[in-house]
Amino acid sequence: MKLICVIDTETNYYNELMSLGAVILKSDNYEIIDKRYYVIQPAASLPSMFGYVLYLDGVRVSLEEKRDIIINEFIKFLNDYEVVDLFAYNALFDQGILSELKNYNWYDIMQVAAYRQYNNAIPYTYECYKTGRLKKNYGVQPIYQMLSGDYSYIEKHNALTDAIDESMIMKMLECDISVYKKIES
Repeated sequence: MKLICVIDTETNYYNELMSLGAVILKSDNYEIIDKRYYVIQPAASLPSMFGYVLYLDGVRVSLEEKRDIIINEFIKFLNDYEVVDLFAYNALFDQGILSELKNYNWYDIMQVAAYRQYNNAIPYTYECYKTGRLKKNYGVQPIYQMLSGDYSYIEKHNALTDAIDESMIMKMLECDISVYKKIES
């Protein structure tokens, strides 16, 4: 059974990585088997839109350190599980922020979740392009709400909780892992 990793990042106002959340999943049923949450200093101490949720109750920081140490630890975490496939919602952004991980295979969850042919929860009243992609409202929060039916759900913008939520989107979509296509930077 192949393992994959869903990641999410948060950046400060200077577009510097300040946190990284990662969830290791089974590729056949999207069951979570491990997770890590990293806070990068000094970037996390600088002004940011979501700095106030870096240390949420119930979210354990795995490591708080400088970027190079965090990246090395994260690569070791991936290697321990023999993970080579990274999934993210709007993956081009995360791939750009994590240039050290350019040799991994990257896949975009949004490229499946935002398309009517993969997401049966998209109401027919919602406008889509001819390709089937939603014209608007295809971020994590509206897609999670649509799939779960929980319209009280609010995306927290904490890298770990968001990575968990994005893995839940994959699970709720019930698409085979082969539907996700590798992206190129």
